[in-house]
Amino acid sequence: MTDRWALAPAEGGGVEFGPLGPDGLLAGPVHRAPDAAEAVRGLPEVMRWVWRSTAETYPRLLATGVRVERCYDVEDAETLLLGHEGRSGEPRSAAAALARLRGGPVPPDPPQRSAEPGAQSSLFEPEDVHLPLTDLVAVYTEQQRRHDATAHPDRMRLLTAAESAGMLVAAEMNRAGLPWSAEVHRRVLHDLLGERYAGGGEPRRLAELADEVSAAFGRRVRPDLPADVVKAFAQAGIKVRSTRRWEIESIDHPAVKPLVEYKKLYRIWVAHGWSWLQDWVREGRFRPGFLAGGTVTGRWVTNGGGALQIPKVIRRAVVADPGWRLVVADADQMEPRVLAAISRDPGLMEVAGRESDLYQSVSDRAFSGDRAQAKLAVLGAVYGQTSGDGLKNLAALRRRFPKAVAYVDDAARAGEEGRLVRTWLGRTCPPAAGAGEDMADEAGIPTAEDDSEQRWVPGYASTDARARGRFARNFVVQGSAADWTLLLLAALRQSCAQMAAELVFFQHDEVIVHCPEEEAEAVVAAIREASALAGRLTFGETPVRFPFTTAVVECYADAK
Repeated sequence: MTDRWALAPAEGGGVEFGPLGPDGLLAGPVHRAPDAAEAVRGLPEVMRWVWRSTAETYPRLLATGVRVERCYDVEDAETLLLGHEGRSGEPRSAAAALARLRGGPVPPDPPQRSAEPGAQSSLFEPEDVHLPLTDLVAVYTEQQRRHDATAHPDRMRLLTAAESAGMLVAAEMNRAGLPWSAEVHRRVLHDLLGERYAGGGEPRRLAELADEVSAAFGRRVRPDLPADVVKAFAQAGIKVRSTRRWEIESIDHPAVKPLVEYKKLYRIWVAHGWSWLQDWVREGRFRPGFLAGGTVTGRWVTNGGGALQIPKVIRRAVVADPGWRLVVADADQMEPRVLAAISRDPGLMEVAGRESDLYQSVSDRAFSGDRAQAKLAVLGAVYGQTSGDGLKNLAALRRRFPKAVAYVDDAARAGEEGRLVRTWLGRTCPPAAGAGEDMADEAGIPTAEDDSEQRWVPGYASTDARARGRFARNFVVQGSAADWTLLLLAALRQSCAQMAAELVFFQHDEVIVHCPEEEAEAVVAAIREASALAGRLTFGETPVRFPFTTAVVECYADAK
């Protein structure tokens, strides 16, 4: 029996499913079942299910206790292939792919759903148009041909498989939820903010700080309104462009200290206060709705809840179940290691393969032992800081690691010229993906206090060639890191499936596994093994190592 089967809704209800041959075509009779769970449950030997949308299908399977080994997400594959073909922004639904295949009018994609607190949401509305099995298989077969037509078919197939695996991980994490103690959370809020006032007004501590700010200015000032604060400083003879902390902390004025404290606590109250707790935490779990590949770089976002910006003080509420532990793992110095692997720079690969601290090793070679300068130089090369001290640091880095710097320079030049730029596996950055802070936010560059989750909007164009170049420079590193991380998650998912352990959280370079205490060391080993395997699968055999710093804790806040 073939290990690949296609699954699609059947006309009149239920589902159709059938085996696929090596050519991607149906290779046997088509079967019917009342629902997807019965179809999948009846074929446990199937290794990979081909379906339209993991976000739609898999949560329903998980709700019935059915887990699948692997899948192929047709709509996600269409997104990747369209990008590779220079057609980012075109409709990516299976229905659109079928229309293009048959030369018919291409329907627009259905609108994305908005976040619903505490809900298990899928990516699209349930009234989406479904493709019958034969049409789904036709799209899948054509996608296999399009994979073969790419510059590196094996890499592109691996990327598609990794992205589909990431969607399985996201659905399973959404199902599991992050352990969360509402009692601890309320206690933290009370300690920070004081008592709540009736009517939903500011809690006591914020009201006190607002009074201190007003007293310092000698008039009533609303510290939650930046324009009011800027005006108050102007009246005091101090010109400021914004109320961002890095700008106002350098000012000598009695309003600064309470204002900075107010802004910090205000953000906690708004983003993770009592209302947030009521909306997003149920039955001891926080379920934000992870969306794999939510940005152009491949980084994940969440469908609400602000899961990717949990302040450390609020992390005290992330508490393992009794007898269980949280294994918190952070990838060490991921950007320069990925740069070493994709550039094949001999010197940087050798440094990235050592047991010692990477930035210190770079500093010993190029910066007379100054680790801080070495770190600034490496990150400047990745993020595009090429003026002032950044230019001097880049020159020193270029002398020691010429292939690494040339790699990101070439990507930046391609971005400026409007050419397509790809990750190592083939994820493609369109010629114009965004500009300014929007591009920086997608790439994870901290530029402002507003670190709300950003999503890429296909078709959003920038006329700033330099901004595109900076983003392309970063994209080849951050995007390749995202590709590697998907394979890490896929491998770790398979290891956890052999234990009671469950993946419960992921962001960029950090993963959390919730497991019984006795499994903690096995999970630590599984993370280490998954990292090494992901490195080999993504980049081939290189000396580069991808180590993790891991902590086994009962409370997330204790991990750092």
